[in-house]
Amino acid sequence: MSLPLSVLDLVPLPQGVDAGTAIRNSLELARLVDRLGYSRVWYAEHHNMATIASTTPEIMIALAGEATSRIRVGSGGIMLPNHASLKVAESFKMLEALHP
Repeated sequence: MSLPLSVLDLVPLPQGVDAGTAIRNSLELARLVDRLGYSRVWYAEHHNMATIASTTPEIMIALAGEATSRIRVGSGGIMLPNHASLKVAESFKMLEALHP
């Protein structure tokens, strides 16, 4: 019996690391777990947190979809009260079209 493994990545932003480096580190993590055979990588939306750079999961999903070859990429959380529902639906429809 095998247990599918996933990663929930909040794009950690340690002290002394800029957001660009944190994003590149997260993409490297996605590539690594893709090679290791993990089934999914998830990105979540968080705001006003000094140690988390994951404010826009749909952008991370698009980047990870381009950086990986087989792993499924998705959102572990969208703060729906902060967004128009049609915009969220259309953004994820576009992501699904880009990375079916």
